[in-house]
Amino acid sequence: QVQLVESGGGSVLPGGSLILSCRASGPFIANANIGWFRRSSGPQRELVAMAWNDGRREYGKFAAGRATISRDNIKMIVSLALTDLKPADAGDYYCFANTGGRAFWGQGTHISVSA
Repeated sequence: QVQLVESGGGSVLPGGSLILSCRASGPFIANANIGWFRRSSGPQRELVAMAWNDGRREYGKFAAGRATISRDNIKMIVSLALTDLKPADAGDYYCFANTGGRAFWGQGTHISVSA
């Protein structure tokens, strides 16, 4: 069973930075596409960034230019660095993996941004 364990959320001041980490494990995880989604209000999750297993990196619109995703294929950790955080960036951030035709989600980690 694929497991995704997030860490690194917390409270920051506007303009601050955070690094979220997702430790991935399980069958065929090295071949997975792994990324981060965010949910701020309502049930929908929006893409923050994706680290495709072929080396491509994809970024969603809301954090464009302020998010950097990196992937360590030895440790199987996918990190998301967020800079210049704004109150609108607050929400629950989820690690996502797609492998073997199945999608997996972590439990999520919360970011608060306020003065």
